Amino acid sequence: MILALPRTRARRRILPALLGIACVASGCEAPERSRSLPSPLPETVTALVQPDSTLQYRVAPGVNARALWSSVGPWAVYLLDVDLGRCELGVRVLPAGDPPAGTDARERVSDLAADRGDVLAAVNADFFTPTGRPVSWEVVDGRILHRGSRPAFAWRPGERPWFGEPSRSGRDVTFGWALEAASPDEVTMAVGGFPMLLSAGKKVGDLGVGSRPSFADARHPRTAVGYDPENRRLWLVVVDGRQAGYSDGMSLPELADLLRGLGVRDGINLDGGGSSAMVLRNRVLSRPSDPEGERAVANALAVTVEPDRCRYRPQRTETPA
Repeated sequence: MILALPRTRARRRILPALLGIACVASGCEAPERSRSLPSPLPETVTALVQPDSTLQYRVAPGVNARALWSSVGPWAVYLLDVDLGRCELGVRVLPAGDPPAGTDARERVSDLAADRGDVLAAVNADFFTPTGRPVSWEVVDGRILHRGSRPAFAWRPGERPWFGEPSRSGRDVTFGWALEAASPDEVTMAVGGFPMLLSAGKKVGDLGVGSRPSFADARHPRTAVGYDPENRRLWLVVVDGRQAGYSDGMSLPELADLLRGLGVRDGINLDGGGSSAMVLRNRVLSRPSDPEGERAVANALAVTVEPDRCRYRPQRTETPA
């Protein structure tokens, strides 16, 4: 564990969150030796964020959590990287509500994470209606619970994470691989997001700055997911916002720059604002902006450890896009 704290009033706000990472991940035991710590962040990220305080910790083999606070933004940034080269690691979509899933419902990310013992971390996922219906795609264990017209993030064991707009043929869907609605493959996970931030390492258009400046160009709390194919790393990112003197949030161009600095080639923006939250196991690490605290959401994107996944063999080689 590496810890350096700023000598500012923000120190009082970020210290509990930083110590919370260490206590949750380790049970407040002695920290791991330095050889098990994640590698330093790329210089492109430190140049962008210019952190005054940092904490990084190994959550589990192949899963690392980081918290950064910078007076430049000001920004409080939470990063989770997942080594998808480890076959037991992957992602799971956690829909709100009791079975049968696919109904309108809302739950806090921490509660969704607490319902499963294999969840290492989770963030909020898709945008949703007031009743709790996801705005776009929601696929759990190959079952298409909700359909949409927006881009999506999809994953299944043995496949490279996929980002983009799914294609349809009748009720069947293709996320880089075909998914038959009548015959779920039992492993595909997908959630919708908006907009795509990066494709093949480049920003996707102006990210909506021209058409939706209050959404895209203004700073807000943000959540995003992206993939670095060179290192086979999945990145989950949360940026706190709407908290003067502590963290303003990021615009979509700033968020895209952050992802690109992490080595991400393809990335998508998830729901933000008061919905943005990062949870380690069932404890909230970030500082949600709603006065009431963590907001109930329609679904979450979780990092899980499931050894049974290792029976799936990669379907294609990993090469940078």
